[in-house]
Amino acid sequence: QVQLVESGGGLVQPGGSLRLSCVASGFTFSNYAMFWYRQAPGKERELVASIGTVAVSTNYLDSVKGRFTISRDNAENTVYLQMNNLKPDDTAVYYCKATGFGGVFWGQGTQVTVSS
Repeated sequence: QVQLVESGGGLVQPGGSLRLSCVASGFTFSNYAMFWYRQAPGKERELVASIGTVAVSTNYLDSVKGRFTISRDNAENTVYLQMNNLKPDDTAVYYCKATGFGGVFWGQGTQVTVSS
């Protein structure tokens, strides 16, 4: 059974940091590109960051460049999103997604709230 389980969200003050994790199971993680998306209330889901299968290629939403870092550990079947200097506009539910030959899989999301 395919599963993507996100964790690490929470409430943080502006300027703070969080590290999101997404643990995968039920498929060959190393063969899948991984993505972090977010969806704020009343807004469409947007792509925040992506990473290729061997972690050489990464891409970021312009508004998070220099603040967020995506990484992966294929031995642990985990993708991370390190988020620094968080802003209120970063408040959203964050989802991880896996894309590969076997299909597209989504996690259930983790809430990130940036507020003083």
